[in-house]
Amino acid sequence: MTVNTPASPSITRRMACWLYESLLMFAVAFIADYLFSTLTQTRNAMDNRHQQQAFLFLVFGIYFVWFWQRGQTLAMKTWDIRVVDNAGQAISRKRAMLRYVLSWVWLLPPMALGYFAGLQGTQNVILILGWIVLWALLAKLHPNQQFWHDAWSGTQLISWRAPKKPKP
Repeated sequence: MTVNTPASPSITRRMACWLYESLLMFAVAFIADYLFSTLTQTRNAMDNRHQQQAFLFLVFGIYFVWFWQRGQTLAMKTWDIRVVDNAGQAISRKRAMLRYVLSWVWLLPPMALGYFAGLQGTQNVILILGWIVLWALLAKLHPNQQFWHDAWSGTQLISWRAPKKPKP
């Protein structure tokens, strides 16, 4: 018995969604950072830096886990993409948290390499962008063209359009 798996969105479409998501996350980060700075009365950007980063990591995690449990973030709705488990069902909170932690493979390896190599400014940006392109292209090696953090977390991205609501 074969399961009818919905089509996987193209890598180009997923990366466009990823870029749009990053714009939305800028707004989330701005508001969360303002809240953190106000509550901690931080006057200098270097004060409480590690606590601030931990707070943003937590806020991002809440955002993504909450939306992924419901199938889509705001950017995913725009691009008609949905996250499901390998059986095509909504993902659990535990699986969404695992996906969130594993999704940091998009940024942590080049950030760590840049830090330990002593890279500055533009060099870091080039390293991070190069890694993102490489990591996205590595999805071509997956049998279903899924990103590897999805494969490792037991999730997949599918093309999905919300059904039209009937007119009253």
